[in-house]
Amino acid sequence: MSSSSPRAAYFRGLRQSLPFLLVVLPFGMLFGVVARDAGLDLAQTMGFSVVVIAGAAQFTAVQLMQDQAPTIIVLASALAVNLRMAMYAASLAPHLGPAPSWQRIFIAYFNVDATYALSHLEYERNPSQPLPQKVAYYMGTATVICLPWYVVTWIGAVLGNAIPAGLSLDFAVPIAFISFFAPALRTPAHIAAALASIVLAVSLQWVPHNLWILLAGAGAMIVGAEVERRLAQ
Repeated sequence: MSSSSPRAAYFRGLRQSLPFLLVVLPFGMLFGVVARDAGLDLAQTMGFSVVVIAGAAQFTAVQLMQDQAPTIIVLASALAVNLRMAMYAASLAPHLGPAPSWQRIFIAYFNVDATYALSHLEYERNPSQPLPQKVAYYMGTATVICLPWYVVTWIGAVLGNAIPAGLSLDFAVPIAFISFFAPALRTPAHIAAALASIVLAVSLQWVPHNLWILLAGAGAMIVGAEVERRLAQ
């Protein structure tokens, strides 16, 4: 099997994605537990993971539902959290945009934090590789990152009550996002945006309905863009 073939690229994506299972599996299981605790039945919980397939937005929506936030706040918050996917898509478009439309449908559906982070780094390392290899690599990451998400959501939803109280799965959420994005913090703008998000998220905890998430995200993007603008002058 040639090292430059689409098949080789697919399996390279598989291999490089495997460490992320250490956070994806408990992350998805935790969502299944939290969704059932929030009053969703099994079909609703699985529909959430299959249709939305975005852990951060799913947790945001379910937590706001538990807090009995207005529906418009739940929808707006989940949408705002998922707006980062638009930035991911714009970043990947130069590499995957020429793919056939049927492939772009799957690429868009599986465009989540880990698939983006891994693929973005891969394309930066090998920007000149042919399109079929780029698509194959992306689908390799999606196979490991996304498909198990449905399974562990179901496990968490069905067996959540059997998980010992002392076995906390909450650790998976922050570790997941640290592992996704820490390798990408390579410019002053990226670092400034990350630091701004931390400061804003901590200082705005008093804002009701978890709207501090939206404010911290917007503020971080403004800081990052401003730092990048100043450095470009």
